[in-house]
Amino acid sequence: MALITLGLSHHNAPVEARERLAFAESDLSLALTRLRALPGVDEAAIISTCNRTEIMAVAALDEERRILDWWRRERQAPEGYLEKFLYTHRDNGSITHSLRVASGLDSMVIGEPQILGQMKQSFAVANETRSLGPVLSRLFQHSFAVAKLVRNETQVGAHPVSMAYAAVQMSKRIFADLHEQTALLIGAGEMIQLIARYLNQHGIGHIVVANRSLERAEKLAREVRGYAISLNDLSGHIGNADLIISSTAASGYVLEHSVMELAAGKRRRRKPVFMIDLAVPRDIDPRIGKMEDVYLYTVDDLRSVIEENMKLREASAQQAEVLVREYAQEFSHWLEGRDAAATISQLRAHARTQRDDVLEKARRRLASGEAPEDVMNFLADTLSNKLMHAPSQALRHAGAVEQALLLNAARKLYGLPDSEN
Repeated sequence: MALITLGLSHHNAPVEARERLAFAESDLSLALTRLRALPGVDEAAIISTCNRTEIMAVAALDEERRILDWWRRERQAPEGYLEKFLYTHRDNGSITHSLRVASGLDSMVIGEPQILGQMKQSFAVANETRSLGPVLSRLFQHSFAVAKLVRNETQVGAHPVSMAYAAVQMSKRIFADLHEQTALLIGAGEMIQLIARYLNQHGIGHIVVANRSLERAEKLAREVRGYAISLNDLSGHIGNADLIISSTAASGYVLEHSVMELAAGKRRRRKPVFMIDLAVPRDIDPRIGKMEDVYLYTVDDLRSVIEENMKLREASAQQAEVLVREYAQEFSHWLEGRDAAATISQLRAHARTQRDDVLEKARRRLASGEAPEDVMNFLADTLSNKLMHAPSQALRHAGAVEQALLLNAARKLYGLPDSEN
């Protein structure tokens, strides 16, 4: 069995591919159940965010193709589509990748803390679904511990740099004075909460929070001295918004082109509106971006802002990478030790079986009146022959290269002196 990670991320997959191949949070449990049911898959977990979707599995290496085909069918993607964006990690590569992701070192914004919470949620769902086993469970816990260590021992997370922060930074570039602007925030999840707090800290004039649950919208609005509305009332407030940022888990567009057109007719002429769609799948109909005086950006468009902020963390990230490599090696040793322990257990069980078989024969010889000394010689000779038969046969029938490796291993295993030849 191998530890396998199959995934795609913002590094190599555009937003259209990421939203097509992502798993909705509501679908994760059933998807994990189906994934775990595949032949050869012992353990499984799925991480699916706006910037990445990854399948983690403990499975036979020859099952990778089966897992990929399952993923493609689950998301109804055409043949060959997924492979265009795919990366694959195995064993030590999977371990290092998991630790880097949890520590924020593989994120669009280096050191951003959101991915750790998202990984913890993925772990919780997989745990509830019972798709985890000893390897993935320990890897998740190890990743969380290393992420905490990275934050405590480096400055990689010291600056308030995140996707939310980048969105606010871009807003400040568009509007010289946020004090005069009205922000309409669609959603009330973690991303929107962060954005609302940042906007409030930077002195935004007004904040309107729109959410399917009015209660959640009101809770956030109170915190940032804003105003809460239901999504059903969205159209009545679009015309007054200078900044619209959306991040929901909706499966379709929350803001349709026709609604924006109607709102645009009520706005004062030539008044620009800045929009950021942080959702995957997208919340805002892309056609809206072609409208006059509308400036629509997606998560991919924030890359330039993010690249500037990344420079602040490069030195700290290098320190964090050293920690990740060290603790990835620690987990690899545990994994190797776990494999060795299983083999040692099998060897001991095999030896006990051979011993019991020979011991029973020796007892029958004693019972039949054979001399004890002869029986003891029989027991010693037969047991040593049985224990050495399989290793001797393997050495005799191995090819030249394999035989050299086996001979070296045998000397080490049995504590024999090195060959003089």
